Amino acid sequence: MESPDRFEMLFPSTSPESLLLPLLRGDWPLLWCDWPLLGVSLSFDDNFPLYALAGVLAGAVLMLGYQRWKYSVYKIRLAEKADELLNEAHRESEALKSQILLEAKEEALKIKSASESEIADSRRGLLAREEKLDRRSEQLDQQEAALRKQQRGLENSQKRLDLGLRQLSEKRGELDGLEQRQMQLLEKISGLSRAEATDRLMKTLNEELEHERGKVLLKQKKRIAETAREQSRKLLLTAIQRYSSAFTADTTTSSVDVPTDDMKGRIIGREGRNIRAFEKATGIDLIIDDTPGVVLVSGFDPVRREIARRALTKLIADGRIHPSKIEETVEETGKEMQELIMQKGREAADEVNVPGLSDRLLEMLGRLHFRTSYSQNVLRHSIEVAFLSGMIAEMLGMNGDLARRCGLLHDIGKAADHELEGGHPKIGADLLRRNNEAPEVVHAALGHHDEIVVEHPYTMIVATGDACSASRPGARRESLERYIKRMEELESIAMRFEGVRQAFAISAGREVRVIVDSTTTSDEQAAVVCHEIAKAFERELLYPGEIKVTVMRETTFIETAK
Repeated sequence: MESPDRFEMLFPSTSPESLLLPLLRGDWPLLWCDWPLLGVSLSFDDNFPLYALAGVLAGAVLMLGYQRWKYSVYKIRLAEKADELLNEAHRESEALKSQILLEAKEEALKIKSASESEIADSRRGLLAREEKLDRRSEQLDQQEAALRKQQRGLENSQKRLDLGLRQLSEKRGELDGLEQRQMQLLEKISGLSRAEATDRLMKTLNEELEHERGKVLLKQKKRIAETAREQSRKLLLTAIQRYSSAFTADTTTSSVDVPTDDMKGRIIGREGRNIRAFEKATGIDLIIDDTPGVVLVSGFDPVRREIARRALTKLIADGRIHPSKIEETVEETGKEMQELIMQKGREAADEVNVPGLSDRLLEMLGRLHFRTSYSQNVLRHSIEVAFLSGMIAEMLGMNGDLARRCGLLHDIGKAADHELEGGHPKIGADLLRRNNEAPEVVHAALGHHDEIVVEHPYTMIVATGDACSASRPGARRESLERYIKRMEELESIAMRFEGVRQAFAISAGREVRVIVDSTTTSDEQAAVVCHEIAKAFERELLYPGEIKVTVMRETTFIETAK
C-alpha cells in the first residue's frame, strides 16, 4: 500500500489509467511523455523494478515508432502540397501567358495602325512636295528663259555703250583740245597763268566764306544773347515774385517829442550843464530850436543816435533831468541797446536760416537795423538780398544756403564804415575774413558793387539780388528835388576842371563818368584830373558810402569817301 501512495504523491497526474487514455484517443505524444515518467515512477517502488525497466523500454520503442510514422505521414503530406502548388502555379502561368499574348497582340495592332497612319501622312507630304517641286521647276524654267532674254538685252546695251564710249572719248579729245586753246587764250587775255588764277579764285572764295561765317557767328551770338537775356529776365522775375516784401522800409527817426517848451529849458539846464552832460555821455548833438514840441538828435553813428533818442525819451518821461541821472539813464539805455542789437542780429539770421554766425557778426547785423540807405533799412535790405540770392542760386542748380549767407552778410561793412577808413565792401570783407567766413562770402562782400574782378559766381548772384532789392519800386524813397540837386552838384564839380568836355552822374550818384578832350589832355593829365575830381567831391559834398570817378579819354578819326 505504500508504493501506490508514494506514486500518487510524486506524480498525481500519472497513473496506469492515464497512460491508456492517450492510446485510446490516438494521442501518441502524450505516451512519449508519460511512459518514461511511468518507468521512472515505478523505479521508486522497491517492489516493481522490472516494471520500471520495462516501462522505459516500452516507452522508448513506442516513441521511436511514433516518430517514424509521423515523419512518413509528414513527407506524404508535403509531397501532396507541393504537387498542388505546382499545379496551381502552372495554371496561373498559363493564364498569365495568355493575357500577355493578348496584350501583345493588341499593342501590335495599335503600332501597326499608327505606322500605317504615319506612312499615309508621309505619302501625302511627299506628294505635296513633289507638286511643289514641279511648280518650282516650272518657275525656274521661266526665270531661266527671262534671264536669257535679259542677257541678250544686256549684250545689246553693252554694244551700244561701247559705241557711245568711243564717241565720248573722241568728243573728250576734241573738248580737251578746245579747253587747252581757250585756256591759252584766257591766259593771253588776262595776263595770268592758270596757277595764279586759281590762287586768286581761292582767295576770293575764302574771303566770301569768312564773311559768311562772320555773319553766321554774329547771328548766333545775337540769338544766344537774346536767349540769355530772356532766361535771365524770367529767372529774376520769378525770384522777385517768389519773395514778397514791404514796398517802403521803415526808417529811423532822429526827433524827440517834448510836451512843453519848459521841458526844453530843463533839458538845457542851468548854464547848459544838462545838455553838455547829455552830449558828452552819448556823443550826439542835441538841436533845440524854436520848433515847438520837437528836439532834434543829430549824429553820424545811428546806434549812438538811437541810444540818445531813447535816453532822452526816458528822461522826459521821468522828469528828473540832471547830470548824474543823465549818465545813469544813458548807461542803462546802452545796455538795453546792446541786448536789442544782439536780438535783431539773431532774428535776422534765424529768418534767413543762416546758422553758425559769430557774436561779432550778429552784433554787426543788429547794428544794420539802425542804418538806412536812401530811407531803406539796411538790415531788411540784407535779408531781402539773402532771400533773392538763395532763390536765384537754387534755380541755377547752385548752393542756396551759401548764396543766402553771402546775401545776408554782403553789406555788413556798413555797420562800421563810419569808424574805419575805406568803403563798406572792403570793411565788410576784412571783417568777414577775420571771423573765418568762407572765401565765397568774403568775395561777395568785397565785389558786389563790381569794383573787382569777379572770381566766384555767388558774387554775381549777390550783386544781382542787391540791384533787384534796391531798384524795385518803393524800396527806396527820396525827393526828386534832392536827387536832381545832388546829381547836378556832382556834374558841375566835374565840369570845372580843365579839359573836361562832358560829365555824367549815374548809379544814383554813386558813380561819375567824365569824358576829357583827347586833343588837349594826355593820359597822364587825365589821371591827374580823375584824382582832383575825387578830392573835390570829398571836400565839398556830404554823402554816404563812396563815389566812383571814371575818366575816359578817346580819340576818334573820321574820313569821308567821295
